[in-house]
Amino acid sequence: MFCDKTESGLSGRIAAHIADVRYDALREGTRHATRRALLDALGVTLAASGLAAEAMPYRRLALAQGAGPARIIGTDRRAHPIAAAFANGALAHAMDFGDAYDRGAAHPNAALVPALLALADADSGIDGGHFLAAMAAGSDLACRLSIAPKGTFEEGGWYPPALVGLVASAAACAKLIGLGADGIRDAMGLAMLSASFPGEIKYDPISPLRGVREGFAARGAVEAALLAQAGAHAFAEPLEGRAGFFAVYAGGGPTEALTGDLGTRFLGDEVSFKPWPCCRGTHAYIEAALTLRQSVDWREIERAEAEIGPVQEMLIRPHAAKAAPENAIQAKFSIPFTTAHALIHGAVSLDSFGDMARADGDVRALARRVVERRNPEWGREHAASGSLTLFLRSGERLEYAVPQAAGHPGNPLPDAALVEKFILCAGRAAMPLDAPQAAGAAARILDLGPGVPASNLLQSEGYSSEISLRTDFD
Repeated sequence: MFCDKTESGLSGRIAAHIADVRYDALREGTRHATRRALLDALGVTLAASGLAAEAMPYRRLALAQGAGPARIIGTDRRAHPIAAAFANGALAHAMDFGDAYDRGAAHPNAALVPALLALADADSGIDGGHFLAAMAAGSDLACRLSIAPKGTFEEGGWYPPALVGLVASAAACAKLIGLGADGIRDAMGLAMLSASFPGEIKYDPISPLRGVREGFAARGAVEAALLAQAGAHAFAEPLEGRAGFFAVYAGGGPTEALTGDLGTRFLGDEVSFKPWPCCRGTHAYIEAALTLRQSVDWREIERAEAEIGPVQEMLIRPHAAKAAPENAIQAKFSIPFTTAHALIHGAVSLDSFGDMARADGDVRALARRVVERRNPEWGREHAASGSLTLFLRSGERLEYAVPQAAGHPGNPLPDAALVEKFILCAGRAAMPLDAPQAAGAAARILDLGPGVPASNLLQSEGYSSEISLRTDFD
């Protein structure tokens, strides 16, 4: 007989909390923050449907598994929710344009939104209020899992963003389909059986898995929730157990960060939204470059120094490779390249990382002159910080510091900027939306609430019956 320990222990407390989250009990600030995150996640996924060739194998496999109720973005077909979550999840982070939680290594909504969307498509009775409550709970848990270890995920060789996203998304999916605390706890434990996100995702300089890894997390989350719904059981203590989540993946823990202010503070409210489609750690330097270029001709720059800490090391070392990236992924994770591109072109966009952009001789030459200046006092808290110092041929020196890069809660993007970003991304979809159609879709997402079927999230008047996308990659 399976022993029910939901009412005791840390996992039981977390599961009971998630089960109790209700839309009508959420602060309006949390509701709106969740809608903003939903808008952003759907937008960057749409862009990837037209631009991310590396996600196409995941789509092909999903399509080969037969028909079902859940849409596969980028096609006019539907599949089983597990398959749809896999295909759509592979798109969610492919542009490296989705939100980030700067305090921890998490992209809390990247796996969560495609997983929840797949289940909402399968049940027209799930309304916007229920969807937003599950999303707020899942995003909060992903953020908490990312900052709660006593050690670090990386020390054990794990890659944390998709790992924390998997467990949190499983809990949120279980909530969305109506499971109580027992089922939510089981879903978290069942999800762990599909958790293998090795750090080589981060360290391999050419692997496309960095972009598509959320597909595995979204698929695992939906599968775990449906298994729990079908009666499968996992562990009584999936998080705090002797060989549970924190013991295996995080070197021990958790700390009080996991439960501090639980239920009164939703950490998903504090995500950062990206104004540029590249690694969050490059953003402070892009912002500094765009500011400084207003006062200088880039041709006069003899050298540029980027102030860095340990978090930014991987974005500037080895310097020769970072200055001349061989593919889009390497370019998106390069302070020298993104800084030089911003100084010369005055923008960093979805078109800044293709073959022609990376071959720009002026950008490459300037990137070789963007070097590091290590600040020994910097730590994880400076993940979204940076400063850039330009040394000019005239002997003049210009410096600009960015305490928190644009998009951080302390330096937020307004709703209008997120709507503009959504319109831009939807225009690059496999079957693009024009600006009025995209603006209408954005308005509906930002107005989502009770009484509106969550399966209607991507409806667009004048664009067939729903956003139904095709792609030349198929």
